[in-house]
Amino acid sequence: MQEITAQLEAILQSLTNEGKKPSVALIKARLPSPIPMPAIIAALQAWKSGKHLPKIEVSQAILSDQQKILQLEQQLIELTQRVTELENKGNQ
Repeated sequence: MQEITAQLEAILQSLTNEGKKPSVALIKARLPSPIPMPAIIAALQAWKSGKHLPKIEVSQAILSDQQKILQLEQQLIELTQRVTELENKGNQ
């Protein structure tokens, strides 16, 4: 798990310093990596109510494009093998 509370606080402070009203879209645009929308909303709601931001953690299971491609290629190979096996069983 990766804690992102500090990142969100920095983004909120930066937006405020620039005279902008923080919104989900502005926060999401400034994040270095994608995080779930509910986490952004929770942070924004806490900030708007003047409360200390809760500790927010997200899973580090975010894959790079290359990793996604490799996973899809592996799945394609496995599915092709299964189809071939099924076709061979059907021809017997």
